[in-house]
Amino acid sequence: MNTFKVSVRETTNNAIVKFELNQFITKHQSFEFNNIDEAKNAPLAQQLFYLPFVKKVYISGNFIAVERYNIVEWSDVQDEVAEQIEAYLNDGGIIVEEEATPKKVPVTVYAESTPNPSVMKFVANKKIVNTLFEFTSIDEAKLSPLATELFHFPFVKSVFLDENYVSITKYDVAEWQDITIQLREFIKNYIENGKEIVKPDAAQVLQKSTEQLDSHFDALDDTSKEIINILEEYVKPAVASDGGNIQFISYDESTKNVSVMLQGACSGCPSSTYTLKSGIENMLKQMLPGKVEMVEAING
Repeated sequence: MNTFKVSVRETTNNAIVKFELNQFITKHQSFEFNNIDEAKNAPLAQQLFYLPFVKKVYISGNFIAVERYNIVEWSDVQDEVAEQIEAYLNDGGIIVEEEATPKKVPVTVYAESTPNPSVMKFVANKKIVNTLFEFTSIDEAKLSPLATELFHFPFVKSVFLDENYVSITKYDVAEWQDITIQLREFIKNYIENGKEIVKPDAAQVLQKSTEQLDSHFDALDDTSKEIINILEEYVKPAVASDGGNIQFISYDESTKNVSVMLQGACSGCPSSTYTLKSGIENMLKQMLPGKVEMVEAING
């Protein structure tokens, strides 16, 4: 069993704080409790209501949101609450009993075309994974029950998961107009039924946990860190909107060459070479003068 880690996240409402987990704690269900009586089937929420300042508890996906009464400020108590939640979960504490009735949150999934004609992006109205995953075969997909089932469709070539969407690359034997509705309904029903998207230890096994990524980043040279920060801020949001990702691989100080990996819709996309040269390479040259000469990419 993975160790639970809790991070404190402020919200736009200063009375509410989100305690985010490094893994999902409900099967894509949401629960809202206004008092300790309503939480009789939710032991974790009951524990929180014993704190005199807790007004409301909301449990969903990979976070617990808590609304406070005005008798305290979150800055004075949020770290202690985070520690309490973390200790409770790591001691094997029950989050919600099976018979508890979840707050119904309709699942919608829509299909969105991408610049890559072989890739379609299926976007859900809720978060489905904590970090990105790419699987190019059914053997690689052992850590993702959703990806494994998608590979049972003969026209599915690869599966890319990130935040709230699934990007699917198809073989040329099928046309999107013939398979899009089938895939969209399958993904929608899969999420609605609360099935497991990825296994709890998937991020750890694939070296994608927050701690592992932070450790890897800390070990890099300063220029590599600068490159990663530029990609994160200026490039990744744009490629994510197209159903893909760009991942830093390495930086060679002697040749000033940067290697990146293209994933999801960016992998094999006809326009990716142009984007790489006219966009990313020029941006890095301008923002890091004298440090970058060329950007080369490999497809995920």
